[in-house]
Amino acid sequence: MKKYLVPLLAFLFVLLLSACTDDSEVEEAVEDDNTDAEEAGSGDEITMSVLATPNSLDPHAANDQSSNHVNVNIYDRLVEFTPDLDLEPGLAESYEQIDDLTWEFKLREGIQFHDGTEFNAEAVKANLDRVRDEEVGAPVAFLFELIDSVEVVDEYTVHIKTVHPFAALPSHLAHPAGSMISPAVIEADYEQYENGGELLTEVHQNPVGTGPYTFEELAEGEFVTLSRNEDYWGEPAQAETFTFKAVPEDSTRIAELMTETTDLIYPVNPNDYAQIEDNAGTKMNETESVRMEYVGFNTDKAPFDDPIVRKAIAMAIDKQAIIDEMLEGRAKVADTLLAPAVFGHSDDLDTIEYDKEAAKQLLEENGYGDGFTAEITVMDRTAADMAAYIQEALAGLNIDLEIYQLDSGAFLDYVGGGDHEMFIGGWGTVTLDADYGLYALFHSSNIGTSGNRSRYSNSEVDDLLDEARSETDQEQRLALYEETQQILLDESPIIPIYHPSLLTGMREDIEGYGQHPASFHFLKDVHK
Repeated sequence: MKKYLVPLLAFLFVLLLSACTDDSEVEEAVEDDNTDAEEAGSGDEITMSVLATPNSLDPHAANDQSSNHVNVNIYDRLVEFTPDLDLEPGLAESYEQIDDLTWEFKLREGIQFHDGTEFNAEAVKANLDRVRDEEVGAPVAFLFELIDSVEVVDEYTVHIKTVHPFAALPSHLAHPAGSMISPAVIEADYEQYENGGELLTEVHQNPVGTGPYTFEELAEGEFVTLSRNEDYWGEPAQAETFTFKAVPEDSTRIAELMTETTDLIYPVNPNDYAQIEDNAGTKMNETESVRMEYVGFNTDKAPFDDPIVRKAIAMAIDKQAIIDEMLEGRAKVADTLLAPAVFGHSDDLDTIEYDKEAAKQLLEENGYGDGFTAEITVMDRTAADMAAYIQEALAGLNIDLEIYQLDSGAFLDYVGGGDHEMFIGGWGTVTLDADYGLYALFHSSNIGTSGNRSRYSNSEVDDLLDEARSETDQEQRLALYEETQQILLDESPIIPIYHPSLLTGMREDIEGYGQHPASFHFLKDVHK
């Protein structure tokens, strides 16, 4: 009987209240209760079916979609991108550049990590020192390698000093790799390493941030569940729990959505858009992206070490046909390496035009007329479909292409390790700045898992990228990026194919969803 005591007392209180007040006062009290309930969030338990579980819940250890989609909800950053793609203070209350090499960040006070550790200037220093620690070997270190030092001015003030002027620093800090991890867990990671363990493992097992969701449970390869942070410093998350479930097959994700087994699914193949949009009870969200889907080569392996071969293959691919025939038109041709919304994009470049006959002639003139056999590695159905289209196109050049499809983790290991010949990859310029869109993919220091999976090395490109990231004059930066991109288009270590529309399916009652054009999701306001 005890479980009925509180509701009974509440009922008697309402009767007493109605006897002592007029109707307007009662309505105001109810409205206040509703407002409080909205501020506290809903009791919704929301599930999202995705390709894979995170490769790492340590934001310093991973730079892939599956990881970033989850990590951006556990952790906060000093600077954040809004859904409108503006930069705004996050954990930093304010920030400014006080001289050519120094940025000052004033931190919000009274914020705690999920484990109760205080967020302060020492925590910022611990994070930025760790991600740059060469012994740690973080694959996202390139984002912060121009940071020379992090100085604690007082408990809530930090000075970040750079080696050279670095205009893109705030946007780099807004990247998921700029997420703030509890110093206690960072210390535990170093301690277990000193006892014979491996760095970048402890945080994955015990991810602790300041974000709107706290880590609840991980079943590797199956699901990861987050719970609402009831003590969040900002507006609380709406859903009580949010579970990301690994469902690699497109058809299975759609079936789960249709049968209400899941609330959201990502990604959605463009060919499945109408099926979900036209179905009673489900709907689609479409977001223009700053992602680039591309065909990459291992430039360390013959014949792809020859720019002529790479250029000929680029000439043989009809990008618009791929978009029209395979993607239902839900993408834009990528003739250059940066999407139009990214600083550094230019329309004043000599691009490679589709000309299959000229491609065949180019190969014949340079000793490749008899063709060769190669493999192309892909990760998902959309990439596999594109590979099949390219396979058919290259058959006319006497190139026999074999397609290999791997799951997310195996793909990243295989391609990052340099075992591939050709591959289909994607890159989202999260920072909306060319430094991230080009430096990671083409600077020789990033060969491997950091981003340069084509293993491309060109000292002239390295020098141009180094100069551009330290140039403060925006017009000069743009000129440097134009020169860099022209070299890259001419040498074709990768072939930009298209900028996709990002497609997310969801149940009709889902509200509050948004998506960053680099693909990760704004989930704090999602509710039913």
